[in-house]
Amino acid sequence: MNADDLLIQHFPRLRADQKIALKKLGILSVRDLLYHFPARYENAGPTGTIASAAAGADVTLYGTIRKPAARKAWKSRRPIAEAWLEDASGRVKVMWFSQPYIAKSLADGMVVKATGRMAGAAEKPYLANPDIERTPVSPEDVHDTLFADATESGDQTLYPVYSESKGISSLWLYHAVKKCIASGVHERMEDAVPPELLERYNLPTLATALVWMHLPRTRGNSEAARKRFAFEEVFTIQLMMARRRAKAARDNALSVTVNREALTDFVSSFPFPPTDAQQKAINTIANDFEHPHPMMRLLEGDVGSGKTAVAAATAYLVATSRPPGRIAGTLQVAYLCPTEILAKQHFETFVSFFKDHPIQIGLITGSECRKFPSKITREKSTHISRSQFQKWVANGEIPIVIGTHALVQKSLNFKTLAYAIIDEQHRFGKVHRQELAHKDGLAPHLLSMTATPIPRTLALTIYGDLDLTLLDQMPLGRKPIITEVLGPEKRERAYGRAREELAAGRQAYVICPRIDEPDPTKELALQAKSVKAEAARLKKEVFVEASIGMLHSKMKPIEKEEAMRKFSTGETQILVATSMVEVGVNVPNATVILIEGAERFGLAQLHQLRGRVIRSTHQAYCFALPESYGQATKDRLTALTKAKNGFELAEYDLSLRGAGELYGKRQWGISDVAMEALRNVKLVEAARTEAARLIQKDPDLAAHRALAELARTRQAELHGE
Repeated sequence: MNADDLLIQHFPRLRADQKIALKKLGILSVRDLLYHFPARYENAGPTGTIASAAAGADVTLYGTIRKPAARKAWKSRRPIAEAWLEDASGRVKVMWFSQPYIAKSLADGMVVKATGRMAGAAEKPYLANPDIERTPVSPEDVHDTLFADATESGDQTLYPVYSESKGISSLWLYHAVKKCIASGVHERMEDAVPPELLERYNLPTLATALVWMHLPRTRGNSEAARKRFAFEEVFTIQLMMARRRAKAARDNALSVTVNREALTDFVSSFPFPPTDAQQKAINTIANDFEHPHPMMRLLEGDVGSGKTAVAAATAYLVATSRPPGRIAGTLQVAYLCPTEILAKQHFETFVSFFKDHPIQIGLITGSECRKFPSKITREKSTHISRSQFQKWVANGEIPIVIGTHALVQKSLNFKTLAYAIIDEQHRFGKVHRQELAHKDGLAPHLLSMTATPIPRTLALTIYGDLDLTLLDQMPLGRKPIITEVLGPEKRERAYGRAREELAAGRQAYVICPRIDEPDPTKELALQAKSVKAEAARLKKEVFVEASIGMLHSKMKPIEKEEAMRKFSTGETQILVATSMVEVGVNVPNATVILIEGAERFGLAQLHQLRGRVIRSTHQAYCFALPESYGQATKDRLTALTKAKNGFELAEYDLSLRGAGELYGKRQWGISDVAMEALRNVKLVEAARTEAARLIQKDPDLAAHRALAELARTRQAELHGE
């Protein structure tokens, strides 16, 4: 068995649904399987027979489902799903409260693993609300395997629980990994981490770590293995970043003329005084412009902290600078945005900043091209053809160009691009600053901006090639938003506040997790409110006199634009929308937001949504309205009410649950193991230091072949390639 062999070579009896499931999990080869790490571990102790399960104990039971059914409680009429779970030692009642749909997902004779707590009286216990996993292995075989392993070791044995996909269970993965390790394939895999680093940081070798990760005898085994793989992943990411920094230090940038007096005059023309944090950021970027090598900087600011103003002030410096050796024309700025709504928003904001300055600004999206100022009405912008727009950008007549992915198309060429601003860079995947660079070999200065609060360790890892600048102040006069988490019985409180705000001439958002009503046969999905149904219900039952609009991703561009225009101008009082409004929607008159199904959103996303109503000096309100309100939901959403700003929220959530809960590995391309490690500042800094040291000695990793290959793999994962 070889690590790069396809898994199907060693498991030829895989069913079609299992092959699909493995592909969804990203498991195609033996190596992929060994790097599919357990999500958690269970002790052998609680896994026992039904007869030995005591009331009050947390248990894992393997058995056969019998007589699944749904009913209502005799007195409370509360819906209940129930079944019997039986094994060779006996049987026990299993009950799920307020979850009648579970009965439909069970079938008589189904073999399952049930994990939960034994409740009820000692003489009549039942298993309450357990997690259920289907297993292709009989209960008897499971117990033979588990207790045979425990007997062999003589110690308490931990058993891995893997993330699954329909068709592949955790137990199947456990046995597949055991087969691979029994073949010795892990001992023939080349260790990418240099031996001196393993020794310096007391990390196990790859072969040992794989065994300890999948088949640990103690918690210490699994923790040491997780630490090793976390270091490996963060270290390889830092290697990529160190190589980028080294390359940037060799690149040349176009010289930007930094006229401090003109810059001060431009900033003083803003409709608000800049905060100290904004002024410091502007000065820092201006200093970077004076260096011969391109700036590579991350501007991280909380929602509403004024990042666009910093971008405008620094873009002014570039757009008023002459190209080297020329007496006419200016350098150019490209401002890349993730969505059309955000691009148009920034275009309008730039127009307001530059209205008294003779600088042309362009907007290019998939649906239109615009230019400011218009030759007819200098206070407004005008539509122009795409071919004309491309011509004016190519000859340098438009110094500032704002747009979506249309900015990086081959058909759009800049004459003297000196400054690239990328908003919410992590949303672009493969879009890198190189795609904005001019073909003359001169690299533009880069300002990457994000309103997603990122803990310092994550910023050092994901944006390890960038210098970090924080906007940690809010504009003068902004009041802290009042945030409340309300259970279903207190929903009217949120409606009451919204009515008061509407009566005062303000506006409101209502956010729903889905667009359409789901398939009515899927009872679980019915809990999530949809934009279309909720807009109709609110109009009929709650806000009868109000004008209500909708915004969601299935609408045509012209429909979205019209919906936003009506809300921006006040024609629509309430906008019912999906989370697509989380970035870039700026309506200062909106002061209240209701977030339905709040438990379905990550904390960072909830914070972004809340930011839609922190756009004026009026008091703003956010109501998180979860559909289910268990203790876990309460604990998580309480953080939203306690954190004073996004940075505090990010650090709080990282310390409590790890970055995976706040951001999700799909967004960043980082595994759960590495996400956990980001709570360890020392580990991240050690990986960063070692990466910089190694790149200095071996820039191309010529002497570290396995490490170079691993770094390439990580880079592809990190950028979705």
